[in-house]
This record gives sequence, structure tokens and C-alpha cells, in this order.
Amino acid sequence: MTRTVAPFPAARFRRARRTPALRALTQENTLSPADLIWPLFVRDGKGVEEPVSSMPGVMRRSVDKIVEAAKQAHSLGIPAVCLFPYTDESLKTEDCAEAWNPDNLSNRATRAIKDAVPDIAVMTDVALDPYNSNGHDGFVEHGEIVNDRTVEALVKMTLAQAESGADIIGPSDMMDGRIGAMRGALESAGHHNVMILSYAAKYASSYYGPFRDAVGASGALQGDKKTYQMNPANSDEAMRLIQRDLSEGADMVMVKPGMPYLDICGRVKTEFGVPTYAYQVSGEYAMIEAAAQNGWIDGERVMMESLMCFKRAGCDGILSYFAPRVAQILANG
Repeated sequence: MTRTVAPFPAARFRRARRTPALRALTQENTLSPADLIWPLFVRDGKGVEEPVSSMPGVMRRSVDKIVEAAKQAHSLGIPAVCLFPYTDESLKTEDCAEAWNPDNLSNRATRAIKDAVPDIAVMTDVALDPYNSNGHDGFVEHGEIVNDRTVEALVKMTLAQAESGADIIGPSDMMDGRIGAMRGALESAGHHNVMILSYAAKYASSYYGPFRDAVGASGALQGDKKTYQMNPANSDEAMRLIQRDLSEGADMVMVKPGMPYLDICGRVKTEFGVPTYAYQVSGEYAMIEAAAQNGWIDGERVMMESLMCFKRAGCDGILSYFAPRVAQILANG
């Protein structure tokens, strides 16, 4: 697109920046609580709020405290929470059977939230790593993360979550063919209205470390996830993955991590025009918090700027651990 701009001094771009009122009038993107999904870590117990050491301000919560967090989110105008379980080591096995147990932590928390706060949307995570004794998102056979057998398990996990009341299924596993299998199973079981927000472009990133601490997967992981998560050097491949997942029945798509991959977010929105989300992952959060605690940056301003960058890149929403703090700031004007 060709743009014509009057020459200086007829065009003075600083005119529009002169006052807060003029800056507000010419601002191209806005951020609201409705743009946010709050990731929450659920653990066993009652009355428990356990700090995650590598993520200052983030807690593992027991189901009753998860319900309190969901109520807080709803009161702040945050439309959705996303659940990630911290599974007891005794329940982690090679067959990952706890993943589709109707009474596992995630499913119990989903039911409790929907009972207490029916208007908030609950998103769940579909991947085997919280339940896998070797920390991988899929089954491991002879050192290989196998695809098709894993997809069968993910379908069982999906149905258990849908039956527990999940509004949005979030497949984060990056196995081939899983979206089509999940959508087919949901339709066959009568869960026609359950949405799929696919982690369609999830990279084999080094930004996930604190998250793995939070769900207790760090010590269990053997090797890396490069055979199923994306190469950080690739962009065109992400577009092919987005196209595939949409063709298989994904309602929305996600890019993960977030800020280091804003170019991917922008391409997805421009090329497909579909609901596009990004995950501001644990490493991004931890770096901002650490720098703020050391007085190296203004943490609140960087937090707000980082989320506005997602909107500028074309994202319709962001998963962020900052969600309640941001929503409170926006509510106070």
C-alpha cells in the first residue's frame, strides 16, 4: 500500500502527541480486561496458596482457592481462566492415566469454578506432561515421542475435560492430527459448543523454565521437546500449522511464546483473519518481575507496554500471569 504524507512543516506528527487528550484521540490500539485470560496453577489440598519461587507473585492454589481466584477474575472483567495442574508425583506414570481421570485436579477445579462462577469461561490444557513420569507431552517408546498413540490419549483427556464443563480446550501438545481427532470426538459425544483454542504455533523455546517448575515437570523431563515443538528459526512452517489446525476444526489459534514471536502473531492475523491469541509465558513474566524487583525497570509500565504490544501485533487476547494486576489498573483508569 502506497502512503502519501505531506512534507514538513505541513505534516508535524508531534501535533498529535502534544497532550494526553490528543494522544488518546489518535491511539490505534486499546487494552481492556476482556483481552485477558488468566493462567492458574491448581494443586491438591485445602486452603493452600503456595508461591512459585521462579515466578514472583504467582501461586499454586488448592481448588477452593482457585474458585476464589475465578471470582476475582470475574469481578475484574476477565472473561476466562486457564487451568494447569500440579500433579502429585505418585500419580505420574508412563501410561499417564491420571490425565483422563474425571476426578483429577483440573477436572475437579473446572467443576468447582463452573458451579461457583458459571459466567466465567474455563480453559483447560491438553497435554500429557503434567501426568507423565518422564515429563513429555506424549508417550515415549524406545526414546521416541510417539504421535498416534499420544493422540488417542489426548482425545480421552479432551472428553473428560469437556464432560467436566470446560468451555475451551487448549491442546498444547503439538502432535500431528490431534485437532481433527479432538473435534471429531467432541462432536460425536454431543459437545458441539466446546471450543478449541489450539496451541498451533508452539515453539521449542527456552522461555518455559519457570512454568515447568510451577507444574512440577522440570525434574522429570528427559531430553528436550524439539521433535514436536517448533524450531524458533521458522516462520512459514507456523503458517502451515495454523492452516492445518483451522482446517481440522480449531476455533481459535495461539502463538507461544509471546513477545519474542510477535512477528508470528502479526502474520497469523494478517494471513488468516481468525481469532488469534498469544501466551506471555513464564519466562517473559519472570524476567519482567526480576528486573522490576531489582529496580532496573518500572515494572508496572513495562507490564502494560508488553501487553499493548500484543494488541498492536494483532492479537485478540493474551494469556498472562499479569492479568489481575492489569485488569485492576485498567479499572482504576
